[in-house]
Amino acid sequence: MADKNQEKIISLEMDKAEYYLRFQNIEEEKGENLAEVMVEILAEVLEEPKEKILNGIDEIYRVHTQYAMTNKLPREMHVHSFLRSVRFNNSVGEKISFDKNGEFIGGFDIINWVTFPNQSFARIKVGMVDPTAPAEKFFNISVNSITWPEDFNQAVPLSLCNDPCETGHSKAKKEGVLFCCYDCRLCPEGKISKEKDVDDCSPCPEDQYPNPGKNMCIPKRITFLSYEEPLGISLTVLSLCFSSMTSMVITIFTKHKDTPIVKANNQNLTYILLVSLLLSFLCVFLFIGRPNTIVCLLRQPAFGLIFSVAVSCVLAKTFVVVLAFMATKPGSRLRKWVGGRMVSFILLSCSLVQICVCAAWLITSPPYPDFDAHSVPEELILECNEDSVMFYCVLGFMGFLALLSFSAAFLARKLPDSFNEAKFITFSMLVFCSVWLCFIPTYLSTRGKYTLAVEIFSMISSSAGLLVCIFFPKCFIIVMRPELNDKHQLMKRKF
Repeated sequence: MADKNQEKIISLEMDKAEYYLRFQNIEEEKGENLAEVMVEILAEVLEEPKEKILNGIDEIYRVHTQYAMTNKLPREMHVHSFLRSVRFNNSVGEKISFDKNGEFIGGFDIINWVTFPNQSFARIKVGMVDPTAPAEKFFNISVNSITWPEDFNQAVPLSLCNDPCETGHSKAKKEGVLFCCYDCRLCPEGKISKEKDVDDCSPCPEDQYPNPGKNMCIPKRITFLSYEEPLGISLTVLSLCFSSMTSMVITIFTKHKDTPIVKANNQNLTYILLVSLLLSFLCVFLFIGRPNTIVCLLRQPAFGLIFSVAVSCVLAKTFVVVLAFMATKPGSRLRKWVGGRMVSFILLSCSLVQICVCAAWLITSPPYPDFDAHSVPEELILECNEDSVMFYCVLGFMGFLALLSFSAAFLARKLPDSFNEAKFITFSMLVFCSVWLCFIPTYLSTRGKYTLAVEIFSMISSSAGLLVCIFFPKCFIIVMRPELNDKHQLMKRKF
């Protein structure tokens, strides 16, 4: 039982070894005191009197040492933890201390050896490495105190295998070489480095972008499609020109409202189509200029509704022509649909569907003014955030009406020409559909204010296609060939 207790005591003492400074390979003769041996060694190494070292050993040391001698512990035992707190100055005034593991804490002096022509030399201290000092003072050197040889090129020697990375660059590790060797890489897009030799570049805020040197961030300029820039001016002039042309056509048709060519194929429907085309050209002005909350809420729903009415009018015109000829057959039940009833049904139903889609858009995810900071690196684009599936629903329904109108007009193109404008409608809807089919990939591939310019140009082009293809032939007859604007002449002539 006593042997087991002794083994436990020995194990306990060995576990406490982290608190001691080990002195190995010390031969101790019988009757010698381990404490005296340790004191003699320390006094000799530290160049201090034995009495001073001995006074530093407290009662805890004596207890541990006596315990070790009583229990016959190994001779290579340890001086206890008092050494961790021992601090004194040696004969040259340097501070002497030990760390928590009993290791000697010592610094280094940085010496500048100065040689003279007579082969003599001087030893000058120009700095030091002090482990006990704060991190920023761990390495301290006075460059101005260094005396270099006369034939030295005065360049400070490098401890690296390459020059430090300049601002605007970051360090990139080289594989298979020492850690102090690295490449310098230019900061990536959107990032900068204000200091030399940085490990990684830092990103600029969203409203700023890097300068060419990539060592500072510059505020982005706020842009939007305005009336002052060439693109905005061009679209505005184009819209005004076609608006003026539409107004002239309305004036001509109003002035000659009693002539056969104006009365043919539903006069009221013609006026509705002309007014919707005029509004579609004027709708462009909602897309140019600085966007605000009201403009963002109005412009896309207004565009979708106006164009749906215009295409619905074209669809109604085509169906009126087809039904007119189908109702001439004896006993046809379609006669009751010929006239205003069919026109009203088509216009109201198509417009109601588009109104419901736009209302759902405004309720679920209404557009709002926003900044686009990513499309153009140097610009902060002020725009309406319309990133919603409902926008494509508006375009999709309008495209469905356009395809339906094109199909109906294409099938009716061979009806008697004197009563039929299906050929003009077919060509106009072909232009309309082509414009909007080209719009989709172009819209998705452009960025910033040019995306908005693509939509505006598509609006103007498609509306102009309807205006020119459907109404210009009629205006030519009314203005340039008034003798042909006669019922009997129309019955004879194909145009």
